[in-house]
Amino acid sequence: MKRNYFLAALPLVACCLFSACSEDDPINGGGSDSGTDNGNEPTPTEEAFSRYVVATSTTASGNTSYTLLTSTSLDEGTISSVNNGLTNDGATQWIFFNEKYLYALNYHQGNAGTTASYILNADSALEKRAMEYNVRRFTTYGTVGEYIMTTSTGDGPTEWADANGYVPQSFLISYLDVEAEEYSTNDTKNEAYLSENFLGNGEYVTLSGLLEHDGKIVSAAVPMGLSQYGCMQKNDDGSYKWVVSGNEDLIKTESGGSGSGAYEKDELQWTQYPNECWVAIFDDETLTSKKLIRTDKISYAAGRNRSQYYQMVWEAGNGDIYVFSPSYAKTMSDVRQQTTLPAGVVRIPSGTEDFDDYYCNIEAQSNGCSFLRVWPVANDYFLMLMYDRPLTETGYAATQMAIFKAEDQQLTYVTGLPSSVSSFGNTPYVENGIAYVAVTVSDGNPAIYAIDPTTAVATKGLEVSATQITGVGKLTYNPLQ
Repeated sequence: MKRNYFLAALPLVACCLFSACSEDDPINGGGSDSGTDNGNEPTPTEEAFSRYVVATSTTASGNTSYTLLTSTSLDEGTISSVNNGLTNDGATQWIFFNEKYLYALNYHQGNAGTTASYILNADSALEKRAMEYNVRRFTTYGTVGEYIMTTSTGDGPTEWADANGYVPQSFLISYLDVEAEEYSTNDTKNEAYLSENFLGNGEYVTLSGLLEHDGKIVSAAVPMGLSQYGCMQKNDDGSYKWVVSGNEDLIKTESGGSGSGAYEKDELQWTQYPNECWVAIFDDETLTSKKLIRTDKISYAAGRNRSQYYQMVWEAGNGDIYVFSPSYAKTMSDVRQQTTLPAGVVRIPSGTEDFDDYYCNIEAQSNGCSFLRVWPVANDYFLMLMYDRPLTETGYAATQMAIFKAEDQQLTYVTGLPSSVSSFGNTPYVENGIAYVAVTVSDGNPAIYAIDPTTAVATKGLEVSATQITGVGKLTYNPLQ
């Protein structure tokens, strides 16, 4: 079931930029004469053709507008968002699905956001499809079969409430059928999937990433601590069933916090087991039947920015699965919930459903620095978005990139990037073994940089006259489809 998907997302290096603007009438994307599509030349419609798509945002006079532009090259040229391109409402995640559809998956500050999709038409212009969707809150996403799936964890059915009225946590799943333009959730399917006591230690989990592999779905199960429902379960002698002895003072005595750090009275926030990593191997997209595997070589496998959990479980070209841990639990305020394990990588060999003895300590090659995101590029090369200082320090920011060659356990920092980087587009577009990355700088226009994983050298390509590049990928028009 391996498919060719390209995903792109808003930069979340220093903060999340979730805002919206009004939609205007479609205007064909364009650019300069140097390697770009100006939209005026006739395009043959009897055969398939492709265009690169660059999602941009432009801020002026305190207002931000969002524009989708097209180009015939990512390696050279200049394009502009001024009086050009297809305006839109922006996106939390830009998802290029099979090079046929582009989805603007939206989630705004804990609430549902309007999701729209786009195609490339016979005139080489971007065109908005008819359907829009209010996708429920999500913390991670993936592409599975014909679906874009999103998941988060939240309250389950009220009829499952305990004597205190506390409801167990469940997976909240959305299914967006890309081809059919149909949207459903596990609520509309009348199915509820418990994330409570998911690992057998009483804690509930959230999922990080959804990797389609060998007919199954592989995801990191991130322990979140004890919900009100789990925390208040007692033994016959009245003691807490799932609270580790000595951790009773971690139970919240009142509600508080804000955003992704909000908590409720009688909750034990964040995991009591920071020195282990669990991976769930689900049989299908219902996420109802699974196998769990565990390792104590790394902490949980999730990059995190506020409420978003970034995929750290990826397949190499030979079918091996590499599992990355940034050791984000180092940032916990209580030493009992801090991991002592460095950021590292383990492996699930192709054809198996368990970890082997592979282990790589990333921090040993990065002066103690961790990473925010990871993406596969080609063969066993992975691109990593690195923090500029250890997570145990303050003010860390993800402003560097590195190439990790998994079989050799070798980390190499990327050279050739500008020194004035302020943010990166969160997901590269990969073509012919080269990773194309959106780079925003503080002293000029953003541009696309091509990173060769074999040399770890970045070369400047297409420059964009805008404030920020928020996504990049490719769409193909095929008259036979």
